[in-house]
Amino acid sequence: MKYDRISVIVLDSVGIGALPDAHVYGDVGSHTLGHICEQVPTMKLPHLAALGLGCIAPLETIPAVDKPLACYGKMGEVSVGKDTMTGHWELMGLKVEVPFQVYPGGFPAELIERFEEMTGRKVIGNKASSGTDILEQYGEEQLRTGAWIVYTSADSVFQIAAHEAVIPLEELYRACEIARELTLNDPYVVGRIIARPYVGEPGNYKRTPNRHDYALEPFGETVLDHLKHDGYAVISVGKINDIFTGHGINESYPTKSNLDGIETTLKLLKRSFKGMLFTNLVDFDSLYGHRRDPEGYAACLEEFDHYLPELMKHTGERDLLIITADHGNDPTWPGTDHTREYVPILIYNPLLAKETVSIGTRNTFADLAATIADNFQVTEPHIGTSFLALLERK
Repeated sequence: MKYDRISVIVLDSVGIGALPDAHVYGDVGSHTLGHICEQVPTMKLPHLAALGLGCIAPLETIPAVDKPLACYGKMGEVSVGKDTMTGHWELMGLKVEVPFQVYPGGFPAELIERFEEMTGRKVIGNKASSGTDILEQYGEEQLRTGAWIVYTSADSVFQIAAHEAVIPLEELYRACEIARELTLNDPYVVGRIIARPYVGEPGNYKRTPNRHDYALEPFGETVLDHLKHDGYAVISVGKINDIFTGHGINESYPTKSNLDGIETTLKLLKRSFKGMLFTNLVDFDSLYGHRRDPEGYAACLEEFDHYLPELMKHTGERDLLIITADHGNDPTWPGTDHTREYVPILIYNPLLAKETVSIGTRNTFADLAATIADNFQVTEPHIGTSFLALLERK
């Protein structure tokens, strides 16, 4: 074992340029980081730049440094799709070969009728929409009638919005469990059920941090399962536990925001453990990518950059800090969907050679899983190639 602890932080949706097959997804020319830099030229990310972010691809406001503090590269996705589950599962060694079912025209009437019958409330909405638009359209009606607001997106998601003053959280979560039961198998398989509670008045609705995801179980074992089986700690922060339905995870810490996730990660890094810490910071995606807000996205990146030195400070000589993403979500792109992009990867350890160390363009996100397995000498994933040998130390 070369490193005692590997901390992986997923900057949810922070893509770094369209993949070669982006034409299949309508995403040719998408570039989450590149277009944010163009739209928000005042954005400053000095610490990410120092690690080598600007060495991965040309970025207008993020310079390529001569001696990055981290190894750097980018990873392509071989799974079909561009959603959260697909990206995270591949990062941990699973290749998704059959796309999750999507419902661009809304869910079938029979499914909605069954959901209404089992929950005791009617459904309004039932179409593809952004989270903000659906509340503007149906929030007042929900306040008046107490009906569920059900909607989807280009992802395989069944989302249920409920005003917390109208429908208690416990009832919303139970409705999500019912929806999960109804969509586990054919003909209505859905990747994730998402509880979307909100508060406020017409014209001023705001989603609360009480979101909860109910995902399909992974179809195979991941490196998380192998780590746990061999006695290593596997600690999740944010929605990681939901994405993997608890499989392979010893401890889970849900979070309410990126800042909460960063602070939780820092607290955990101050502990002693051997194994993996796995964090998802979702605000990039949920608050700014889907809402097509490059300015907000830039500010969110700057917030993470501000705390990066503290994360590095608590990364010891026997640790790796790995920063990556799960897909793109270009806030300048048409629509509100994710974008099919490469993801950056930065690998930091205070003893890594302070010279340009590129791990190149990796063929699959699963190279990360293979590297983790290689380090801890656990069962390797079926796909992926370890880059551990490239991480030279002084």
